[in-house]
Amino acid sequence: MTVSAPLTRRSPRSRIVAVAMVAAVLVGVAVAYTLHAAQRARSADTTSAFGLDAGQLYFRSTEAGAGRVARLPVSGPAARKDARTTGGPSCERFYAAARTGLCLQRRSGIPPKAYAVVLDARLREKRRIALTGIPDRARVSASGRMLSWTMFATGDSYAGSSFSTRTSILDTRTGYLVKNMEEIPLTLRGRRYHAPDVNYWGVTFAEDDNRFYATVSTKGRTYLVRGDMRKWAATALRENVECPSLSPDNTRLAFKKRVRKGTSDPWRLYVLDLRTLREHPVAERRSVDDQAAWLDDDTLAYALPGEGGRKSDIWSAPADGSGKAALLVPGGSSPAAVR
Repeated sequence: MTVSAPLTRRSPRSRIVAVAMVAAVLVGVAVAYTLHAAQRARSADTTSAFGLDAGQLYFRSTEAGAGRVARLPVSGPAARKDARTTGGPSCERFYAAARTGLCLQRRSGIPPKAYAVVLDARLREKRRIALTGIPDRARVSASGRMLSWTMFATGDSYAGSSFSTRTSILDTRTGYLVKNMEEIPLTLRGRRYHAPDVNYWGVTFAEDDNRFYATVSTKGRTYLVRGDMRKWAATALRENVECPSLSPDNTRLAFKKRVRKGTSDPWRLYVLDLRTLREHPVAERRSVDDQAAWLDDDTLAYALPGEGGRKSDIWSAPADGSGKAALLVPGGSSPAAVR
């Protein structure tokens, strides 16, 4: 005959400990699942059906696949609305060059979150940097090495007199991150300049990945500055220049210039010859509140409020001031031509 071992009764304390252990395990499983799901969703969010290919114009679509990056050929018979390829990552601002993309994202919540997402040649996420503020400007150097972005800390338009920005620079080769360009020593009118209201934005890089141009504002005025990464210094060159964009041949800067006071249509798109320091307006006569992009050495692209109920459209104009503006991409913003 088999004799069963007597049943032991657990004390109330041991039952409480057991229940707590089970609960802890369940919480751990739930947290792990949530993190895995979030990571999977985040990866899917930046997975693209296409990569960065030469001869393509990339942009943020505001129609089909609204909010996501799309592309179409820069020129030729396929460069039309129905030829666009959609399905890229979701971005508030986007730019790309060579084999590197930069996607500025916003996520809802309290407080809302923002990220600078570095993308590889297949538009897959390589690095994510948490930010504060509202995404505003994004740029990648021609080699794909240097990245810069600007966030609005307060306010939402350069047309007003009250706003604050935070501009960062990332060297993707070394991983070095300049969190705030306000730290860079500034020379204004031949003297080292100090002021609490200095703001930088709209960076554009030269082909050597060392020299850059940007806007700095202080005391209600804006200036074009030329910077040197190795020397870690910036010098103001001229006044009333905002959101510069360096041409592919590095000889000219496109920029927006304030031509009237107030917030009603204050800007005009200009091009500055860096050799002669002469400037001229382009054929686009509407107010362009954008950092123009160069499609090639002769043509500019920029976003304007959309027509026919569209949120925004991309237009183009000759850089030499001739011709007239033309609608390039209905329902798009953040143009970037990959060469």
